[in-house]
Amino acid sequence: MVIEKLSFTCDRLLSHRQLACCHSYCGIPLNGKNILIYSNMDIEQKPLLLTGHHGEIRAMTFGKRSGSVLLCSASADYIIVWDIKLCQRRTQECKVAAGTVIGTLLGEVVHLSFCFSDERVAACSGATVYILSSKRHEVISTLTNHLGPLTSAEFCPWNKDILVTTSEDRTFKVWDLKTVAVFYQSFVLSASPLLSVFFLEENRHLITGSTDGQLWCFSLHDDHKCHLVTKMDLQKMEKRHQVHQGTVNDQAGVEAVDKVETSKPVLRMASCSLFIGTSNEDKKDHSWLCIGSSDGLYVVDLATSELLTALYFRDYPNLSITMAGSWSISPGWDDSIVFLVSSLFTPCVALLELRLCDLRSTLACGEGFSVFPSCTLLLESPLNAELKKKEPEHPKRKGGIKEQPLIFHSKVKSSGYSSAPRSIMFSPKTNIQKNPSSKKANKNTGLLLRDYPADSSAPAIPYIHLNLVNKPVHCLQYSGDGKHILCGLGDSSVLLYKSSLTGNPTVYTGHDKPVGSVSWSLNRQWWLSASEDQSLRIWTHGNPEPAIIMGNSMFSKPIRSAQFYYLDKFLLLASGPSVYLYLYNVDITRDNIKRYQQRSVVKLASCITTTSATDITALSAINDFFSYMVLVCGSDRSIQVFDMNKGVVVSALPDAHSRAVHCITQNKGSMFSTQAADSYNLFLTSAVTDGVKIWDLRTLRCVRRYDNHLNRCHPCSSSVSPCGRFIASGSEDNCAYVYDIRSSSYLHKLQRHSDTVLSVTFNPATPELLTGTLDGKLRLFQSSSGARLSHDTSAAVHSVPNMTA
Repeated sequence: MVIEKLSFTCDRLLSHRQLACCHSYCGIPLNGKNILIYSNMDIEQKPLLLTGHHGEIRAMTFGKRSGSVLLCSASADYIIVWDIKLCQRRTQECKVAAGTVIGTLLGEVVHLSFCFSDERVAACSGATVYILSSKRHEVISTLTNHLGPLTSAEFCPWNKDILVTTSEDRTFKVWDLKTVAVFYQSFVLSASPLLSVFFLEENRHLITGSTDGQLWCFSLHDDHKCHLVTKMDLQKMEKRHQVHQGTVNDQAGVEAVDKVETSKPVLRMASCSLFIGTSNEDKKDHSWLCIGSSDGLYVVDLATSELLTALYFRDYPNLSITMAGSWSISPGWDDSIVFLVSSLFTPCVALLELRLCDLRSTLACGEGFSVFPSCTLLLESPLNAELKKKEPEHPKRKGGIKEQPLIFHSKVKSSGYSSAPRSIMFSPKTNIQKNPSSKKANKNTGLLLRDYPADSSAPAIPYIHLNLVNKPVHCLQYSGDGKHILCGLGDSSVLLYKSSLTGNPTVYTGHDKPVGSVSWSLNRQWWLSASEDQSLRIWTHGNPEPAIIMGNSMFSKPIRSAQFYYLDKFLLLASGPSVYLYLYNVDITRDNIKRYQQRSVVKLASCITTTSATDITALSAINDFFSYMVLVCGSDRSIQVFDMNKGVVVSALPDAHSRAVHCITQNKGSMFSTQAADSYNLFLTSAVTDGVKIWDLRTLRCVRRYDNHLNRCHPCSSSVSPCGRFIASGSEDNCAYVYDIRSSSYLHKLQRHSDTVLSVTFNPATPELLTGTLDGKLRLFQSSSGARLSHDTSAAVHSVPNMTA
């Protein structure tokens, strides 16, 4: 996979010097004062010799423009810019290749960087950055504000007047080159110095790394304020990667070998743009980052903050490099990446090449699953189970002549002799009024059939603030038509509101412990609630008594998740290490004599246990259409995929989070919106201290991570918008966060909540977001396209009446 194209033995150690490499050439110091320029495409070609420095060269870099290739080199005496093609032409003419001196006696320069137009050069010397002109001897500006020596400086690719510098004082600064002022200064990020910085133009992110293997990814907005997107640790990512690989090796019968841990300084970073697909016309993935460290090359997925692969020098015994002291990384020709690496302990420099096609084949994963059925139901499938309804028994009459009526009609028209004679034969109706109910019904029908606005902005404008009882709002769910909302509270009650949150709610009580989950049926005729008291109840509208009560020691442990499944055919719930599938029939009729006798029927259809017999912490399945897949999260931090058609666990993802998952949410869309079929294979998981991850069921891999919100101890939930474009998450900093599903940085931070935001949910019919807090308050947010004036109903505190079932 890694090919050594060139190995050069130097006369001195070059372990901590900046080397230069671009897609066409690489530059290597010779005898300290001269430079050899090799062609990456033809290593056998005679190198170009550049002379002109009187001091020892400490730093080199190539320009970023593709037209003309410029090289800048720095020593204690001069900073020189070389035009490589012009120097080659002068050498062919038997003339001395000369460059342009742009700086003199600026000290010991440790880092050089061109701007993206190659018009300016940043030179780091001590605690000062010199901005030089690349065409003449001119110091444009001098930047001095760091408390320690500088280690790197890079120009912003989308704003030519922005420069970011890193220093041994463990901070980075964002400079405005027009006013020579600091736009933003970071806090002290690490106990170790920062070594490098890199810009990711596609997402407008900047990434900085330290000598102890820590990486920080910040978003750089137009206001030049940096917001932390994610933090990564190379050693921790490597351990997680090795655990996953060790699991695979153990399954294959290969024993894992203990390896000595070494420090992993982030010496150099570069983007690794891979094509998604089989041809170069396919879309590129720009979220992959190459990190050059002392023991090898690491490829990290910034979207998921996970290590994809590590290419260690020790795995390639034919290489001249065993430990790296410095890196220079550049895209090469023919879908490759080239690296110029200096050895840490020996005076050696090597030019390496990595074929991205080989990297793609290594990272290719097997075919996953889909929420849509790919085959018909098996004969022995648990989903084929049916509930036999009892037919009423009628007593059989004994033989004999049947009694028959004397007339053939059930009703006989009166003769009229017993009624008073008519005085008025006919009177026309002249004051007929139209029935307003029909018009209202038509109007409501029109609202029901309105499509969800696919191009609306994310709901971020507060509209309603409502106080409930002073108990946590553990769960929220809208009905499928978006007209009603269920609130499961910590005081063991459930509130049923209109979606407008106006009027008093209907209160349902009967549980003995906090309600952990609520679920609407697809036909919206009934709904269920599950509690920590190991019971489940099914309710109907307007009836304070539940139609079905599942309890009485049916389950040995609390019900963590419960919902309707398979187009309302089954009840799906998780308790302990098992997933239960129940058939049911709701019968709300009551016998006045045997009033407390339940006529509804519940029958167990299947019970499946997790592979490791771990307790289930969260469960999710799609009820809006036929789907065999059920997603289960365990206390062992795993995600397991159940195929209910086969009645078995078909896949398990170990160590999906650093903590057990407390919330799993699928992208279910709604009856008002239509998404691409592949979008329904996405699902979210939330875990304490580990943020929110979005997974793809087709590949069984995490595709993006969101951790701007704060979640350290409470089970804050997450939700996907009906259009599939936004993600909302609760947070412990009294805010709710709204993310764009395509970016790891948040869109909106919904503030002014009174306590931790535990529950979030989107309205399936309109662009609205409802949040519930730890102290029992609801807040409704609307999109800016359909926003109305804020309506504060904080004075309307709804007390729970004494209504028991």
